[in-house]
Amino acid sequence: MSSPYELFAVTAPGLERVCAAELSQLGITGESTSGGVSWRGDRASLYRSNLELRTASRVIARAGEFRARGFPELERRAARLSWRGFLAPGTTVTLRVTSRKSKLYHERAVADRLARVLEAEAGAQVQEARNGAEDEDGISGQLIIVRLFRDVCTISVDSSGALLHLRGYRQAVAKAPLRETIAAAMLLASGWRGDTPLIDPFCGSGTIPIEAALLARRIAPGIANAELRPRGFRFEHWPDFDRDTYERILSDARRRIRDDAPRIIGADRNAGAIAAAQSNAARAGVSGDIELQRAALDDLTPPDDADTGHLVTNPPYGVRIGERPELLALYAKLGEVAATRLPGWKATILSADDALARATGLPLRELLATRNGGIPVSLLSTAHSDAPAV
Repeated sequence: MSSPYELFAVTAPGLERVCAAELSQLGITGESTSGGVSWRGDRASLYRSNLELRTASRVIARAGEFRARGFPELERRAARLSWRGFLAPGTTVTLRVTSRKSKLYHERAVADRLARVLEAEAGAQVQEARNGAEDEDGISGQLIIVRLFRDVCTISVDSSGALLHLRGYRQAVAKAPLRETIAAAMLLASGWRGDTPLIDPFCGSGTIPIEAALLARRIAPGIANAELRPRGFRFEHWPDFDRDTYERILSDARRRIRDDAPRIIGADRNAGAIAAAQSNAARAGVSGDIELQRAALDDLTPPDDADTGHLVTNPPYGVRIGERPELLALYAKLGEVAATRLPGWKATILSADDALARATGLPLRELLATRNGGIPVSLLSTAHSDAPAV
């Protein structure tokens, strides 16, 4: 396939506008829609979005879209697509098919017919077909996503490979870890720009402080390791992969990295969580940019020389800690600490319960709603900006 591509950055629900703002910072004008952001771009756009987007789950390229109300029509039109730009002979393929309100409702049968096409037209080896959500782990080979809706068949090819939240640094995890893409969205939506101190008093395995350090130092998430080595992407296996363009984008990303960051503090009362955070920060190459403390909320000590900054945190909620009275007391304490020890600071929290958020006593407003570990959550902040900041 020749460029430009029809591209789509898949996001968790509620993160679309934040992702669109990220793309804008990369010089890409995208259109937010349910589940992500679409745009038309060349190879450089495809490579850079995979390397640098902090809030996207994966980037997919559209292979084609057409009407199909019967299997002969499906096979005939799928065979006309430019598969050889995506699939080298012998490529192992995983098909994921969903069908809604369409004549071709049998998803397994659709996958079987498309497997024939891929084997005949591109010499691909289709190993399995799956049904499921967009954020699916454990896929090997080339993922092809097929969506039938009201008899319109949309076929897209994944360019990312492993989901983009898998930066590679988080091998040690604490209980109920926060996905990296959501942590990045919390920081970006809060308006924190990497130039003032930041505190996370419930840091767990360190995801928020680590993502903050990466953001402040302008380290692209695709090279989030001590050696600034790029993680692998699926587009590197495409027949039309342009190695020179990709190497230039990598060089540009490395050249933009800053040498230092503002003061970033992560605290947790659990020693195991702090040990995990230290290991993860070292793998991400930002251990020198984060202060990690084993401390309860009562013992939080903000920087003496900072009149302003951001508290950004994912406090425990119902499924993760004791009885409700304990949670209400914890959130009340969080609000007290924010108000008395961090006057002039902005507070941003991820909450699964409006009553718990109200218990803080802080003037919180919802910035976005998403899901964390399958649980509906809201990002609430005293930073009352009208649009996500990047």
